[in-house]
Amino acid sequence: MNILILGGGGREHALAWAILQNPKCDRLIAAPGNAGIADIAECAALDIEDGGAVAAFAEENAIDFVVIGPEAPLAAGVADRLRAAGILCFGPSQAAAALESSKSFTKAICDACGAPTAAYAHFTDADAAKDYVRAQGAPIVVKADGLAAGKGVIVAETMDQAVDAIDDMFGGSFGDAGAEVVIEEFMEGEEASFFVLCDGTDVLPIGTAQDHKRAGDGDTGPNTGGMGAYSPAPAMTQAVCDKALNEIVTPTMAEMARRGTPYTGVLYVGLMIADGQPRLVEYNVRFGDPECQVLMMRLGGQVLDLLLACAEGRLAEARVNWADDHAMTVVMAAKGYPGAYEKGSVIAGLEALPEDSMNMVFHAGTKRIDGKVTAAGGRVLNVTARGASLAEARDRAYGMVDRIDWPEGMFRRDIGWRAL
Repeated sequence: MNILILGGGGREHALAWAILQNPKCDRLIAAPGNAGIADIAECAALDIEDGGAVAAFAEENAIDFVVIGPEAPLAAGVADRLRAAGILCFGPSQAAAALESSKSFTKAICDACGAPTAAYAHFTDADAAKDYVRAQGAPIVVKADGLAAGKGVIVAETMDQAVDAIDDMFGGSFGDAGAEVVIEEFMEGEEASFFVLCDGTDVLPIGTAQDHKRAGDGDTGPNTGGMGAYSPAPAMTQAVCDKALNEIVTPTMAEMARRGTPYTGVLYVGLMIADGQPRLVEYNVRFGDPECQVLMMRLGGQVLDLLLACAEGRLAEARVNWADDHAMTVVMAAKGYPGAYEKGSVIAGLEALPEDSMNMVFHAGTKRIDGKVTAAGGRVLNVTARGASLAEARDRAYGMVDRIDWPEGMFRRDIGWRAL
């Protein structure tokens, strides 16, 4: 098969790495890709949010299957355009992608199907939003309604922080994403991620993970797109997974189908778990980043078969073969991230690191300039390892981190601390 992956981050490098292990994959192209992906696959310059351009490229290159990595092309309707052209693709329609592109849409779905989630209110006016938070009190959660690259959520611990967050969002700090705001109750508990494939009818759980959103050790500092992750998540016991599936995921999928917008693709189910009861924090309509990296490490080449079964509506016959193992990824980011950071610094030492089923450095934001790997984003590398235990995976991952020569980089030293 000829396969095209849309995206150029760590998630897409991990997907490419896993898909290439499957003998069904003959040719693999990533658009736009990055320096790490370029070492294992072809890279192409392409506007991945332009469905017409993607469909034309797929036809010109005899692409059999398109895997859409990030949320932006999904929200832009690229999957719809590909399906209209008769090209098999993995990812939900534009209408179904509203589960991520609109927080208020997801809340309305939860209301309609009875899925447990935080109490909330939806605002298009800053003054009304401020009146609401003053009535509710802090802590409270302020969310930009639209897509904000994983950064549009402020957990306000004081009333002043909540008011500032509302001003920032309506003031344009998150662009169009903050034109509307959803305000939620603060949920206590342990946060974890549950990943399921959905083909419009059937659902198939494919793993659990736990992310670290804060920039600093001990979960301090500003929220980021994620500074590290591990899988499986201890909080996601079989009983919690079953409850999440029966009380949240399956009712959501039924409601989406009832509305004429069946969901196909991977559903990232962000949960808050307290006393064994999961409640929905958020849905994402694509693999999490960096959770995808640990899932791909553990799943390997079977991923392509699972994605194909999902895209072709054959999930009822699909099975996941899990090893009894653990994986961890440590994100190396440019100093200053998620605030201002510099691009272009040189990263040395990568060539000497192992690249196998137990150890991989997935590139998230890199470019090769004059033969050298350079930093080209905020989150730059995902240093990822597997082990028989989480401690073994951690030791492997940090062992690689310590061999990377990048003074301009930063990372957390405590990924996995809750589980360990």
